[in-house]
Amino acid sequence: MATSIDSKSELSAIPTAEEIPTILIRPSRGWVSLNLRDLWQYRELLYFLTWRDIKVRYKQTVLGAAWAVLQPFLTMVVFSIFFGRLAQIPSDGIPYPIFAYCALVPWSYFAGSLDRAGNSLVGSANLITKVYFPRLAIPMSAVLAGLLDFAIAFVVLLGMMFYYGIVPTAAILTLPLFLLLAIATALAVGLWLSALNVQYRDVRYTIPFLTQFWLFATPIAYPSSLVPERWRALYGLNPMAGVVEGFRWALLGKEPPGPLMAVSVVVVILLLIGGLYYFRRMEKTFADVV
Repeated sequence: MATSIDSKSELSAIPTAEEIPTILIRPSRGWVSLNLRDLWQYRELLYFLTWRDIKVRYKQTVLGAAWAVLQPFLTMVVFSIFFGRLAQIPSDGIPYPIFAYCALVPWSYFAGSLDRAGNSLVGSANLITKVYFPRLAIPMSAVLAGLLDFAIAFVVLLGMMFYYGIVPTAAILTLPLFLLLAIATALAVGLWLSALNVQYRDVRYTIPFLTQFWLFATPIAYPSSLVPERWRALYGLNPMAGVVEGFRWALLGKEPPGPLMAVSVVVVILLLIGGLYYFRRMEKTFADVV
């Protein structure tokens, strides 16, 4: 008898179809809010996506993490030969190899992050079409995964500074700010490219061209002092110019970037805000189009 009573109470505790709340998910319309709170709630997913990108990058490779050093180092060697020795490009009194390598470290991080973020949504098509989560986590994880490569290349940069006898000043304390600017730049441009790549698949072919053009538009092989003073602030419209000059000032004791840096910061903020809103607006179509 007691068993029968317990069974009845258990059955009565089960909600009926009318009692179960109905949740209707509809795509947002027009320009939506950023809703960054969802990203914070899925922060563990962001961590695992970042860790996945790191493992995939080094899985079944011969040289492994050495690729993080070889790319900027070999580029520095080529620049030192052709620009430093043959073309006699000035380096503001700094040995040309470390002058170039100090700029190539943040640039290599930016270029790699831009490539991974731009193709991240298309590469995660199976994940996007099966489960809901903030899609912003995908390009963001691609950008964060490149920080390991940056850290490895930065250790080599410190070794080169020791070899050339360069002792950083107190300006090195500002280095995290310039790294944050590089991260924001990579994320801002990556958001635009990743969303556009879902709609127009030929965008992935433009990313290498864009990166190559951007390389020579950034003061890596040459100092920004070659740019006339009246055009220096306009040159800051390239946000990576501010990043590179900021790194050289923080580590090598160059003159502070000045107006160039201010313009770069404003451009990055506008690019990032615009990229976030555009990404969120196009997010509702990703699962259907990708």
